[in-house]
Amino acid sequence: MSEFIDYGNIDFESIKNSNFIDKSGLLNILNNNIGTENKFLCISRPRRFGKSVAAKMAYAYYDRSCNSENLFEGLEITKSPDYKKHLNKYPTIFIDWNRFANIPKNEILKVAQKRFVKDLKESYPFLEEQDNFSDALVEINQKTGDRFILIIDEWDMLVRDVDKDVQDEYVNFLRAMFKSNNANKIFLLVYMTGILPIIKIKTQSALNNFVEFSIVNPGKTAKYYGFTEQEVTVLCKENDMDFELMKHAYDGYIIGNEKSMFNPFSVMQSILFRNYNSYWSKTASFMAIETYLHIDADNVRSKIIEMMSGGTEVIEPASFRNDMKNIQTSDDVMTLLVHLGYLSYEPETQRVRIPNTEVAIEFKNAVSVVGWGELSKSVGASLRLLEDTINLKKDKIARAFDDYHFEASSILEFNDENSMRCAIVLAYYAAKPFYKIFHELPTGKGFADMVFIPLPNSQRPAIVVELKYDQTADTAISQIKRKNYPASLKGFSKQIILCGINYNKATSKHEVEMEVIEGE
Repeated sequence: MSEFIDYGNIDFESIKNSNFIDKSGLLNILNNNIGTENKFLCISRPRRFGKSVAAKMAYAYYDRSCNSENLFEGLEITKSPDYKKHLNKYPTIFIDWNRFANIPKNEILKVAQKRFVKDLKESYPFLEEQDNFSDALVEINQKTGDRFILIIDEWDMLVRDVDKDVQDEYVNFLRAMFKSNNANKIFLLVYMTGILPIIKIKTQSALNNFVEFSIVNPGKTAKYYGFTEQEVTVLCKENDMDFELMKHAYDGYIIGNEKSMFNPFSVMQSILFRNYNSYWSKTASFMAIETYLHIDADNVRSKIIEMMSGGTEVIEPASFRNDMKNIQTSDDVMTLLVHLGYLSYEPETQRVRIPNTEVAIEFKNAVSVVGWGELSKSVGASLRLLEDTINLKKDKIARAFDDYHFEASSILEFNDENSMRCAIVLAYYAAKPFYKIFHELPTGKGFADMVFIPLPNSQRPAIVVELKYDQTADTAISQIKRKNYPASLKGFSKQIILCGINYNKATSKHEVEMEVIEGE
């Protein structure tokens, strides 16, 4: 059986036999570029956002050696007038660089090319003995007229975390194949996918004849990156899962014009195991990028702390060279985190934020190992603070806020009131898996500073927090009551905790007052 060409649709058949969300509309975009000037496409996306599923779907659709009509029956692509024009019509090659992961990186290209040519010879026995993949394709085209569709999964494996010699050799291999005079004769379509966009040499793409789509600039491919709210709603109904819990854990990605996208891998794992845990760390631990959190350390640290406290940060993604070896600024670090799926990027504002609870947990884990001193202890103590709040332990809460405020002020160059807000949000970081947390939420006759609404099926109380600066905690409690903030929370829990917090600038101490009222 062939390894790379004419090996059939068995991979996509396995995918279809599992929970499957129809993203076959992506094939329309590929079809529209077959044989055109834009036949070279790279669509990068984070790990576990469907790269391999899309690649295997495309292979099953184009591969001439099989009949995939039954696999695509009822899918979006069948509505296209060109659906059957391209269905199983082409010699199609599929390269997954992960298949060579057990080979030393400096030997991969040599080994891979031999295997590619050996595989081609099974389909084209006349092929001369040679070790160069591109030359073999040229010979086939000259003798048969065949033009290929080439699909490459994990295209960037040999530019991520490798020596420059390996990286240069691989980039030269790609340029020789795709920028040669024969490229247009050999290929009808090239579809590459990976985590990173194509590496830049100075400021230009190493393969500037490729049309690129990425999570930063997805264009018309945006809706094929993750799962939409509508798709997850259907999945939850079919599998008797709670949509609100699913949304809290895995939603929050802004991808182009799609403002609410879910991590598809995590959604499927949640359905499989029937819980709403974090599956991110089970695939690619945040610790793998620990090195990058020390680059431009002060800026990176302050930006991550601000985002952990619920804020957003402006970045300039254009400076990123799409290369993990050339990361120099905090913008580079933040852009890398976007491409890896740890941050959500909004194109209109160029702002990034932590998308959901699952990723928030990974940031909490990261802080504990990157040498960020007392902050890791503070975040780790957050769960105790949450329990002290539920148990109305005012003195313990006040002392905890003193510590958090000191730590936040030492990290962030903000005025005292903003440091206080940051400190309070960090203090309650452990509440994220148990509550929906709102800032400046419209409630009653005004806006509550922080509101904690327990997730469905939780027995925890709702919490309303009002912050005051150089006033009194009693004033904060009075405002909560006067403006009737709890009114819109009734029905969410049996109890509502009112928490008033005042920071005294002269003493650098916090004062806390608390009350409990009935919710339901």
